[in-house]
Amino acid sequence: MQQLDNNLHDEKGDEMKLRLPPSWRFPNLPALFAVVLIAALSASAEPLPLERAIRLALSHSTTTAITHADVQRTIASYRELRNMRIPQLSAGSGLGWSYGFPLAIEGAAPSLLTVVAQSSVLNFAQNQYLGAAKADIRAADLQDKDKRNEVIVDVALSYAELAKWEARLVRLQQDETQAQQMAQAVAERVQEGIDSAVDSNKAKLVLARVRLHRIEARGSADVLRRHLSDVTGLPVSAIEIDPGSMPALPPVRSDEDSKEKAATSSPAIKIAEQHAFGAALRASAEHRAMLPSLDFSAQYARLSSLNNYNVYYPTHFQPDNAIIGVAIRIPLLNFSQRARAQGADFEALKARKQAEAVRNNVSEETLKLERAAEELEAARDVAQLEYELAQSGLEVARTRIEAKLATLHELSDAQVQSNERYLLYQDADFEYQRARMTLLRATGDLESWALPPSPAKEMR
Repeated sequence: MQQLDNNLHDEKGDEMKLRLPPSWRFPNLPALFAVVLIAALSASAEPLPLERAIRLALSHSTTTAITHADVQRTIASYRELRNMRIPQLSAGSGLGWSYGFPLAIEGAAPSLLTVVAQSSVLNFAQNQYLGAAKADIRAADLQDKDKRNEVIVDVALSYAELAKWEARLVRLQQDETQAQQMAQAVAERVQEGIDSAVDSNKAKLVLARVRLHRIEARGSADVLRRHLSDVTGLPVSAIEIDPGSMPALPPVRSDEDSKEKAATSSPAIKIAEQHAFGAALRASAEHRAMLPSLDFSAQYARLSSLNNYNVYYPTHFQPDNAIIGVAIRIPLLNFSQRARAQGADFEALKARKQAEAVRNNVSEETLKLERAAEELEAARDVAQLEYELAQSGLEVARTRIEAKLATLHELSDAQVQSNERYLLYQDADFEYQRARMTLLRATGDLESWALPPSPAKEMR
């Protein structure tokens, strides 16, 4: 703009003369001070690289904490079934005074001390339930990995979007200054009778649109900064991103079969397969529940003469008594269990069909993501070229202004077009990043892209 000021001269009687307001000739000291202050504050804050933000989110996120709790719960359920083979030892007492024959207290003989040990020795159904519990653990681990990728995508997209809005905010602040100067210049030309009131309203409309975009960018940046603060546990003032820390996204390769890669690495498919496998084992367990089972049992009791044992068993009464043995159960007729086993078979069939549906859906969605990423990459390239052309047009308009071959409105139109193309290019670039990150998650390459291994780990 300073060059424009140096090359524009007043010419009396010329209706196409261009006269600039004083605000274009001298620097705006308050605005300059604000820019310097913001730059100083930004320089004093420690940048937050993307990798550190992701690692903080993984350790602080409530989503990962919930999935970790689910994994531990399934492990505890497995241990509950496995420990049924370890004797369960309990001790108690059934104290009381007997009148007449010693009756039972809650199904057990009254005693001073009773110690009971029980465990499962042979149970065909329990083996299948243990296998189903292991499948639940594997499914919970896969769910934990899927939620981990969800957190990585959320942080990476929020980081990229915040970078977009911050870059846009810087550009819009410059655009607003230029729009204000243009509006002032047009207002002076209206007073001199060169331009009309319509031209003044057009200049004001351009300024209003730039202000609207700036307010939108500032609000979106504040929301994203708050979101990153919540997921990372850092204060909002510490969220100072470093766009250069984002690794480059790998280009979409048309020769790569993303569907097969997603089918072999998708956590959703593996989770559905583990659920189907667990359901099949539970159905088998319901059938095996009709087979014989064998349990170990042992008991010791210290009896008392207060319960008249010595009266009714005068010759064989002794205070210390014990028994050890096995309990054999052979189901002969149980229609209820048979119907339950049939219901479990249909539940297993349902889980198997759901796994097939998930596989087909993942393959279809991956293909859509791959094609969308290719399309958005091409759209981004088009938007970039359009912005470069608009920027070249702006440079041409400035050159023509310096040579007194163009009007102020031509320069204003070129600036508006350049600004609009810049915003469109930013939006297209972010949409491509969103689609590419989602595709990386589908193919299982997200974590290796966002959290590359350190050189020390690679050497190992």
